[in-house]
Amino acid sequence: MTETIEDLEAIAAELRPYFMAEDEAREKALHNCRQIIRYSASAIRAVHREEQDNARELLKSARKLIQDINYNLSEHGKLLHSGFVHDAQKEFAEGCITLALIAEENLPKPEMLGVSNAAYLDGLGESVGELRRYILDNLRRGDFSRCEGLLATMDSIYGILMTMDFPELLAHGLRRTTDAIRGITERTRGDLTVTLIQKQLETKLDPLSNI
Repeated sequence: MTETIEDLEAIAAELRPYFMAEDEAREKALHNCRQIIRYSASAIRAVHREEQDNARELLKSARKLIQDINYNLSEHGKLLHSGFVHDAQKEFAEGCITLALIAEENLPKPEMLGVSNAAYLDGLGESVGELRRYILDNLRRGDFSRCEGLLATMDSIYGILMTMDFPELLAHGLRRTTDAIRGITERTRGDLTVTLIQKQLETKLDPLSNI
C-alpha cells in the first residue's frame, strides 16, 4: 500500500508541472484575448467615425497580440483552439474585414491575419452588421453614393457563407451567423428601398411647390 501511495505521489509530481504550465498559458491568453476584443471594437467604432488611420493603429496592436497568442499557445493545442481564442480571432477578423470593405481595400486573408478559417468566416459574417450600420449612417446624411454597392457586398457575403454548410464542430456557429445575416440584409434592403423611393418622390414634388 505504501508503495502504491508513493507511486501516485510520483505520478502527481510529474503531472503537476504540465497543468501549471497550461494554467499559466491560459491566464495569459485570456488577458490578451480580452485586449484584442477591446482593440477590435474600438477600431470598428473608429471606422464608423471615418478615422481609418486610428482604426489601423488599433488593429495593428490587436494583430501583435494575435501573433503572441499563436506563438505562446503553439504547444498548447487545446487552448489555441478554445472558444475564447476563437472569439478574439473572430472580433479581430471582423475589424480588419470591416475596415477593408468600407475603405474599399483588398480583403485580408485568414493566414495574413493569423486567425483560423472558422474565425475568419465568423468575422466576415459579423461584418455584415457593420455594413448595415454604415449604410444607415449614410442614409441619415443623405449620402446614397455607396449604399447599393455595399448592399450588394452584403448579399455576396451571405451567398458565400450559405455554401459553408459544415458541422458545428468545424464551423463554430457559422450557421447561426449566416441565418442572422439574411435578416440583416433584407432589413437593410427594405430601409434603402424606402429611403430611395422617398427621395425620388421628394424630387418629383419639389418643382410643384413653386407653382
